[in-house]
Amino acid sequence: MSDTATLSAKFQISIPKAVRLARQWKAGQEFAFIPKGKGVLLVPVPAREDLAGIAAGAKADDYRDRNDRF
Repeated sequence: MSDTATLSAKFQISIPKAVRLARQWKAGQEFAFIPKGKGVLLVPVPAREDLAGIAAGAKADDYRDRNDRF
């Protein structure tokens, strides 16, 4: 997508409509800003109920702990 936006005097950016529709983002949705090189990655924060069961079937065996690092 080649849509662009301009940072306002209040340090706000409006997300272009084409991007909002493509990603199905809604007003009031929470986002995280992750520094990435010279840019920033914008990702929606998932709702807690959306994360339920995400690790179902995960095995804790052979899980590396911080104590085994050098």
